[in-house]
Amino acid sequence: MLESFKLLLLAVWQVVWEAGVVIGPWIPLIAWCVFWLFAVNWNKLRVVLRGGGWIALLLICAAAVLVWGSVAPGTHDFGIPGEDYAGNSNFVGKTVYVTGLLCIMLLCGAVQNSGACDRFCNFSDDLDEEPADAAHH
Repeated sequence: MLESFKLLLLAVWQVVWEAGVVIGPWIPLIAWCVFWLFAVNWNKLRVVLRGGGWIALLLICAAAVLVWGSVAPGTHDFGIPGEDYAGNSNFVGKTVYVTGLLCIMLLCGAVQNSGACDRFCNFSDDLDEEPADAAHH
């Protein structure tokens, strides 16, 4: 009986381990999606982006491509058919990755603005208001 219990625990551990091996590489992308979906108030960010903040966002993305492309060596294997031509540089791949992250970020904003996750996102405006007498100091 004890031996069967040990084997059961070992089998459960192996299942958990294999699930971690499969899910492990996706954890940064999952964290990226969770952050932009639940931690950012897209109603306020949309106003900032419309007011010219999109320029700063594009400059940050361009800087990320330049730094990431300079620091991290390229694998030159993006899994895209026909991409193995001689002119393919490291910056092309990093641009694809940063653009993908930007698209995922904006899709998370669209999902939040659609009201699909209102139950989980509660951004109360009470905390943002300053007391009336604090402005006169």
